[in-house]
Amino acid sequence: MISITRLLCDLESYGDELRYRADMTSSSRRPIVVWNVSRRCNLSCIHCYSNSANAEYANELTTDQAKAMILDLEEFRVPVLLFSGGEPLMRKDLFELNAFAHAHHIRTVISTNGTLITKQAAKQIKNAGIDYVGVSLDGIGSRNDMFRGRQGAFALALEGIRNLVAVRQKVGLRFTITRHNYPDIRDIFKLVEDEAIDRVCFYHLVYSGRGSSMTEDDLPRADMRHCIDSICDWAESMFKRGIHKEVLTVDNHADAVYVYLRALKNDPRKAQEILTLLRYNKGNASGIAIANVDNQGNVHADQFWQSHTFGNVTKRKFGDIWMDTSDDIMNKLKNRASHIKGRCSRCKYLDLCNANFRARAEAVYGDMWQQDPACYLSDEEIGITEETEYEIPRIPAKAPQG
Repeated sequence: MISITRLLCDLESYGDELRYRADMTSSSRRPIVVWNVSRRCNLSCIHCYSNSANAEYANELTTDQAKAMILDLEEFRVPVLLFSGGEPLMRKDLFELNAFAHAHHIRTVISTNGTLITKQAAKQIKNAGIDYVGVSLDGIGSRNDMFRGRQGAFALALEGIRNLVAVRQKVGLRFTITRHNYPDIRDIFKLVEDEAIDRVCFYHLVYSGRGSSMTEDDLPRADMRHCIDSICDWAESMFKRGIHKEVLTVDNHADAVYVYLRALKNDPRKAQEILTLLRYNKGNASGIAIANVDNQGNVHADQFWQSHTFGNVTKRKFGDIWMDTSDDIMNKLKNRASHIKGRCSRCKYLDLCNANFRARAEAVYGDMWQQDPACYLSDEEIGITEETEYEIPRIPAKAPQG
C-alpha cells in the first residue's frame, strides 16, 4: 500500500508504522496475513481473484484448525490478520475467531462487499473491536452492480457503510481501477466526503482468478497517469480544506515512483522526504511483508498469486513455512533484485518498487521474473537509455480454445 496522504500531506495513520519505518529489514519484517476465511460469497464479481461463488467449498479450515493457525501467527509476531473471502461475513465462526485473535495480541481487519452489514451486524463489528472494515465498491450505482454481478449491490453496500459510520466504526472504500470505471473516481471521492468515510484505497488490477481475463481492461499508460494525478490532486485538495481522509493506492509500486517524480518537479524538499519514506518501505512486499493463507490453509506470497503454494498451516507452522528459503521461489522473492528481467532489471528505482507484482508478469509473459507489464513509467523516467540493454520479454501464444 502507498499512502498518498502520508507522502504528499504528512498525514499519518495507524498503518504507517508498518509501511514507513527506518529499521525495517527483510529478515525482521513480519507479514500482514490475508486469510481467505472461506471462498463462499453472495456476489459474483468479474475481477474476483479467488473465483468465488455462493456454494459450499470442501476442506476449508475448521474452527480448531483456524485457532491453531492464529496461535502460530502470534508466535511469529504477525501484527495484523485480515479476514477476506469470498465474503468473510458468511463464515459463522468469524467473530469467535476474531475474539481469539485479539486474545492473542493480533489486530484484525475485515475486507467485505458490504452488502450483509445490517445495523445489527455493524454493532457486532464495532463491539468486536475490529480495527478497520474495507468495503469494496467498483463504481457508482449500476456500474458497481455490473462489476459485482448483482443488481442492487451498490445500494446494499452503501447502506452497510452508513451503518458502520453510525456506530463510529473505522471504514474505508476499496475501488479497483479499470478502463470501465475510472471516470467514477471523482464521484468516489465525493462519496467519501459526503458519507464521512475515513479512508479510500484505489487498487490496480492484478491478473488472477476471474480477473486474469481482464488484462485488456487495465488502463492504458497515459490514462493511468492521469488517474493517479487525479487521486493526488483530490487528496491534496481535501487536506487543504481541512478534510483529513486517508488516501492510498494499492498493487502497483510504480505509483510510488510517480508520486516522487511528480513532487520533484514542484517541491524538491518534499520530494526528498518522499524518497526517504519510499526507501524505508522498499516496494512490493509479496513473500516478505504480505502473505496469504487460503481457505484450505495453503500459504501464498500474496492473495493474488494462488498458483504457487509454499506449504499448509495444518501441516507446518506458518512461521516455518514463511522463513523457509530452501524453497527456490520464496528465496528469490526475498532477494529478488538479481533475478528480475526486462525493464525492471534496469530501472534505477528498483529499490523503491522491488519490481512490483510477479503475478502480473507470470500472467502476461509466462515468466514470474519478467518485468511487470502494468508499469506505466517511461524509459526516460526510470533511467533507461538507448544504450541500456535489457531482455525484451516474449508474450507466449495463447492455447487454442475449445
